Amino acid sequence: MKSTLTALLALGTVAQISTASAAPKISAQSIIVNPTTPDLNVSVRVNKDTTGAQNPAYRIDEKISISTTVNRDAYVYLFNVNPDGSVDQVLPNRLSGANFVKANTTTTFPAADANFTYTVGGPIGQNKVLALASLTPLNLDQISSFKTTQDQFATVTARGQDGLAQALSIVVTPLPQNSWVSDTAFYTVAAQNPVTTGSLFVGTNVSGATVTLNGQRLGGANVTYSNLRAGTYPVRVQAPGYSDYTTTVTLRAGATTNLNVEFAQAFTPAPAPVSTGNNVLDFIGTLLGAITNNQMQDPARSAYDRKVSDLQGQGYALQQTRQTNTGFVGTLVKGGSTVTVTVDRGANRTVRVNVSETTTYRY
Repeated sequence: MKSTLTALLALGTVAQISTASAAPKISAQSIIVNPTTPDLNVSVRVNKDTTGAQNPAYRIDEKISISTTVNRDAYVYLFNVNPDGSVDQVLPNRLSGANFVKANTTTTFPAADANFTYTVGGPIGQNKVLALASLTPLNLDQISSFKTTQDQFATVTARGQDGLAQALSIVVTPLPQNSWVSDTAFYTVAAQNPVTTGSLFVGTNVSGATVTLNGQRLGGANVTYSNLRAGTYPVRVQAPGYSDYTTTVTLRAGATTNLNVEFAQAFTPAPAPVSTGNNVLDFIGTLLGAITNNQMQDPARSAYDRKVSDLQGQGYALQQTRQTNTGFVGTLVKGGSTVTVTVDRGANRTVRVNVSETTTYRY
């Protein structure tokens, strides 16, 4: 993150947080989530997206501002997670003054009358803005510090969304569960020149996951992969001890596609068949073992993937997928519209697919 009194502050990605008492949950989509539902609310958005639900693109050196709204008087902390894993502490800083926000008001950073601006810098890729609101001031000494008296922005020691989530969970765990909450906004830093390729960001809630796109292994998760040819491809996300996650993604030129995978249930491989000394029984046992170990597609998963693929063909972007006891739930976004896809396994070998849409209009 770059900064001067007149300009330059390179922003990165931010995430979402929630309340404590129950342990904070690390999430692929929002980094850290409060497992309870507090009556304190905070929303965050960048100036190119007043809804906070889209993923606008910025060019390097383009000005950007961040707005937050709270329903109660609260202290607001802003972090930016960059595509390369570095984390910027946007607020508090030594230029903006206090980070206290009054209830039911919208505060923009930097303010219109500030003597400096925020300017987008590299690297190119997906960014997350995390807003954390607390009814009481937080001690961030474990997370960041001003290295010298001349520094105007604190240096964050944590790297990546997992590192930031772990550090923040230590800060919020002692707090009353109704006293803090978080929200996340996304934006993409695009190349200066027009591009014909797209990017893919794959987030997971477990460590050690790997990503394979169209049969080619890309590498680890929680990373933005750039310079990918635009098109629709199969993708597989694998993590040790969990069933593979498979779906299709559509990459668009000059844009970043988000895929957030939350692994919910560990996969236990079937035990190897035990020889009985009977050739016929051993043959049948081997055959059944081969069938058991063959990871056949879950009908609910197939129905879910087909519906998600149809919606992606209509321009919706998949935000997250969650496995339930009876099937799968996913959220997709296009403009001001949010679609929830719910797939449940029913009786008599049936699968139910329910699609609900919520659209937000400005007036």
